Amino acid sequence: MSKHDDADLILKLYDLRRETTMREARNWMFGFNPTTVQDVIDVLLSEHSGHYRMVISYWDMAAAMVNNGAIDEKLFNETNGEHLFVYSKIAPLIPEVRALFGNPEFLMNLETLVKRVPDYEEKITAMRERMKRFAAMREERTAKVQAAATATSAS
Repeated sequence: MSKHDDADLILKLYDLRRETTMREARNWMFGFNPTTVQDVIDVLLSEHSGHYRMVISYWDMAAAMVNNGAIDEKLFNETNGEHLFVYSKIAPLIPEVRALFGNPEFLMNLETLVKRVPDYEEKITAMRERMKRFAAMREERTAKVQAAATATSAS
């Protein structure tokens, strides 16, 4: 496959990410920070089940294309980072999810691709630290907004 064809597929994947429902799902995933398999079960039983499934299956599908040679791996990794972000959120729970649902291949394509990224462990660790900082900033911002609303309603 030519680099042009690879680039075309990457752009098509990007266009899919811009679709309204997918954008909503990706925005939701940004704030989803599971720490236990129960968090995954809870989301699967919630109104966000579709969001969760859409995002993780999208990145596993994209990874399958790379792993099977439909898209150049180097070019894919240089033009995407969100697959690392999604993997960083769910990776600690993958073995438990696989066992719980009897699906040993759950996110296997995504995991395989990510583990070939040079220094992937350091990148994932750094990403998790950034997510913690973002979560703290969101909490601080929410507290300020609530304090301002309380002050306004009290006056």
